[in-house]
Amino acid sequence: MPRETAVDQPWMGALRSWRELKEQLQALQDSEREHTEALQLLKRQLAETKSSTKSLRTTIGEAFERLHRLLRERQKAMLEELEADTARTLTDIEQKVQRYSQQLRKVQEGAQILQERLAETDRHTFLAGMASLSERLKGKIHETNLTYEDFPTSKYTGPLQYTIWKSLFQDIHPVPAALTLDPGTAHQRLILSDDCTIVAYGNLHPQPLQDSPKRFDVEVSVLGSEAFSSGVHYWEVVVAEKTQWVIGLAHEAASRKGSIQIQPSRGFYCIVMHDGNQYSACTEPWTRLNVRDKLDKVGVFLDYDQGLLIFYNADDMSWLYTFREKFPGKLCSYFSPGQSHANGKNVQPLRINTVRI
Repeated sequence: MPRETAVDQPWMGALRSWRELKEQLQALQDSEREHTEALQLLKRQLAETKSSTKSLRTTIGEAFERLHRLLRERQKAMLEELEADTARTLTDIEQKVQRYSQQLRKVQEGAQILQERLAETDRHTFLAGMASLSERLKGKIHETNLTYEDFPTSKYTGPLQYTIWKSLFQDIHPVPAALTLDPGTAHQRLILSDDCTIVAYGNLHPQPLQDSPKRFDVEVSVLGSEAFSSGVHYWEVVVAEKTQWVIGLAHEAASRKGSIQIQPSRGFYCIVMHDGNQYSACTEPWTRLNVRDKLDKVGVFLDYDQGLLIFYNADDMSWLYTFREKFPGKLCSYFSPGQSHANGKNVQPLRINTVRI
């Protein structure tokens, strides 16, 4: 093997230096490319944020303007109703004042006639006037019998703001929808209320229900009766005093047989309570949710056309998680109360919350 000579050593050192510089150049070029891509991404995010903010300002402005308009319309209608009640009451009072004034004059005339007759000292004159007295008193005597209705002040006092809110409720959209559960999809161990708004896990033997492609056979789950393919929808689910549950949306065509992975790639968009006091979004992998206080009621908002599914703490409408998806077909609300235990944990049902006004 040839030995390295003294002449070769400088060249070998230069070659090593050249290679090191080449590697450093490559590293810098890679870093340059990565920084360029990062800057392009940040610039896109900057532009998208500005655009989103502008759009959201418009959305917020329109929402409040609609409420302002509804309030102005309700105020106008209430003031017009007040004026109508006032006019009707005043007319009734004025008519009665006129009638009772006329009756009072006649009563006073009758009293004057009787006083004059009683003041007559001559017996013959007194008796002579008695024959015409009845005729002269005709129409002079009236019973009062005053009846009137109180002005309806109660209509415009009391819990006025609450009254106004209730009157606006029918014009606000969306509001918690009156969803129902589809018994034909329910696992055999799930017990549904008669009105199909409550679902609980039963510890007894499975119910003798007919199996079908629609029914969950492993996952203790049930779907809502209504399928969504467009529009904006909102509903609320009471989850109080539970230690485990899953709620959200499922593709109508998603598999309901066997063990199912609850994740978007399988057609499920859900959040879950697990381990007694932990909350996560069923992403891949799960995303832990930052929830300060235990949830009692969860709000689910779907804007199908915009591809948005948003979960809220329905008690204060604080945000929990957002799925952004291009939904490929019809969606159904999804509910799993989880299994209850012999020690009494997780025995409470899930209940669809319906606001009745």
